[in-house]
Amino acid sequence: LRKRCEFAVEGTAEVGSGTHLNRIYTELYITEGKCEGVNIQHEVWQLETVSKMEAMHDTPIKCHEIFKVLPGQRRFIRVVLTNGIAGIGKTFSVQKFTLDWAEGLENQDVSLVILLSFRELNLIREKQYSLLRLLRDFDPTLHLIAAENLAVCKVLLIFDGLDESRLVLDFQNNEVVSDVTQTSSINMLLINLIKGNLLPSALLWITSRPAAANQIPPSYVDRVTEVRGFTDTQKEEYFRRRFTEESVSSRIISHIKASRSLHIMCHIPVFCWITATVLDHMLTTDQKQLPKTLTDMYSHFLLVQTKRKRQKYKKGHEMIQQEPRQINREVLLKLGRLAFEHLEKGNIMFYQEDLERCGLDVTEALVFSGLCTEIFKRERALFQKTIYCFVHLSVQEFLAAVYMVHCYLNRDIDVLATFLGEDWDTNSSKPGMDSFLSRVVDKSVNSRNGHLDLFVRFLHGLLLESNHHLLGGLLGWTASSPESIQTAINNLKKMNAYDISPDRSINIFHCLMEMNDHSVHQEIQEYLQSENRAEKKLTKTHCSALAYMLQMSEEVLHVLDPKKYNTSVDGRRRLLPAARNCRIARLSACGLSEKHCEVLSSALMANPSHLREMDLSENDYILDSGVKLLSVGLESPNCKLEILRLDNIYIAVHCFTTVLPLLLPFVLLKNCSLSESCCDSLASALKSTSSHLRELDLSNNNYLKDSGVKVLSAGLESPHCGLETLRLSCCRLSESCCAHLASAIKSNPFHMRELDLSKNKVKDLGVNLLSAALGSPECRLKTLR
Repeated sequence: LRKRCEFAVEGTAEVGSGTHLNRIYTELYITEGKCEGVNIQHEVWQLETVSKMEAMHDTPIKCHEIFKVLPGQRRFIRVVLTNGIAGIGKTFSVQKFTLDWAEGLENQDVSLVILLSFRELNLIREKQYSLLRLLRDFDPTLHLIAAENLAVCKVLLIFDGLDESRLVLDFQNNEVVSDVTQTSSINMLLINLIKGNLLPSALLWITSRPAAANQIPPSYVDRVTEVRGFTDTQKEEYFRRRFTEESVSSRIISHIKASRSLHIMCHIPVFCWITATVLDHMLTTDQKQLPKTLTDMYSHFLLVQTKRKRQKYKKGHEMIQQEPRQINREVLLKLGRLAFEHLEKGNIMFYQEDLERCGLDVTEALVFSGLCTEIFKRERALFQKTIYCFVHLSVQEFLAAVYMVHCYLNRDIDVLATFLGEDWDTNSSKPGMDSFLSRVVDKSVNSRNGHLDLFVRFLHGLLLESNHHLLGGLLGWTASSPESIQTAINNLKKMNAYDISPDRSINIFHCLMEMNDHSVHQEIQEYLQSENRAEKKLTKTHCSALAYMLQMSEEVLHVLDPKKYNTSVDGRRRLLPAARNCRIARLSACGLSEKHCEVLSSALMANPSHLREMDLSENDYILDSGVKLLSVGLESPNCKLEILRLDNIYIAVHCFTTVLPLLLPFVLLKNCSLSESCCDSLASALKSTSSHLRELDLSNNNYLKDSGVKVLSAGLESPHCGLETLRLSCCRLSESCCAHLASAIKSNPFHMRELDLSKNKVKDLGVNLLSAALGSPECRLKTLR
């Protein structure tokens, strides 16, 4: 383990050729969190949140302490799940933990550490193994350990890279495996390890990118941690170490700070390496115009690497007849095809057969081009099979965009039709660039998790004349006309896609910035400084840009009320991401649907979550699926919501009645067609020891009736019920319900302060029944309507 972990490689350096880990390791922020729902944002946009969170005073957990119980905690930590976006430092943390243990520095209470990677488990996913045999194959030194010894010693199993897994983890339908000598499939062994059926005394540490973390149900995870990468201070330290001359390092740091997109990406250590590689070359060759956009940076990175390899090629391969540029072009496009096809599938790890399907002869490419070794990594797995990956996910996304632009410029209709659909521009033998880009954007905005967002940004940036000039010689491209580029910009501003996620629509704004069009950004800045905002008509693209700026502002917005903005209904919905950075969200009658509930759920789960009050009244399109998404957010430990209004929502409100009383102090469900069955769920919740409900408004629910109040009263009688205000105005109640309410008040007289029975036919008899309850000396009721 010491030999395996003591050297760290940066970028694409070969394993074993790097620097000793302890010399370069920087303590990354690892913070404790909880399992959340599926993240609906591209990982790059998640970095935006990280950049804001630096101002918070989170207490970091050092990687060697992830299994230690924190002060105030009593639970035993057996399974730890560590989240972090691609390239943020998860594997480095695993490497540091393992090296410290192997050198006798930390966690010496652990008898045995076994490091397994999902990329290697993928290679044997079709085979049958016992856990004992699997561990012995991964670590031959374990052949001397007997099965009974594994059960009595303290073992730590580290599974690195869940997001790279091609195993199917079904925690509902699986066989029980409890013996380390019992043979089963790899996925069954893993499921039973996580559940604690197999080797229950073992500690488990699993790392994953956020999008894949939900494969493991939260109930089986004792601690969730997050690796956040470089802080702003650590970014500067990195570049000052890399560039020892003060004037050079200061210029680079200033340049990165001037570009928000570059500065945010530098939270990722690998991107710092890419940036340093590019800027080092440009400054030593006296190039004055440094990259300002992501596309600029990656275009220069590709060019720098091919130039370096071309120099080596000329020295070492003079006998080769074919031109280096032609070889690089062929290899690059094959790599682009690989990147593109697997980006759609969500794969970031590749094997020999994947490369061969794209016509890529790796041996030839490595010998004759050298390009692969600069942007493509290869590792020799324990099972004598080579694994390949791009140096970072963003490089894969960039090459995928390069390949797609090449297919468009060379009219590769088969590839375009497969990606964009057979019906795309069938009436034109030569579809225009604006039609091509519009179709790509349409496809990307319909992605739930935004996996095409950065790809689409690169696609737009590559069509600029400056980037055509950079890569044209390498790829044989000709520049697009200024007119076609302007048409593409205008189409982005006018894009009229209906019912898309507000998060996806923000990417349209980023695409404009990537094409060096800052007009929308400037117009919104002027709008925010204006005193006559009501007079300014906002387009939908304006609203997306405004939502982005409000969301990223360091100042928390007090009230978000989309109806106050002079825009269309769809424009108002595009403002929804700003709910992540406001205290009160007034969203009544906004025509919200499931896509919008995803955004609101993520706002409730955010760390920190600022929302305290939310009004979703009169949104008839919030169906069962939307309700479930909101419930996930409400159940998050980060959720601090106190008041939720759901007046005049007729569909699926019964889905709320179990979860809301357990989570919120104030719930308003006026005119929601609630029935007796809903009261049964509410009563059960009111009896719960974890109920927080203090105010409940059920007014104007005509189907509630006396039978519903009778059921509800059973919950009010519970000593666990702390309800202070109950409103039942206009619910078609009669005097018979008063007997049940009076009984409840007598049984639990200590909390109720206000009871509203107005606009019901309770008559004198009902009033008399309630009056008897009010006579109790323990009764706290102050207001009776």
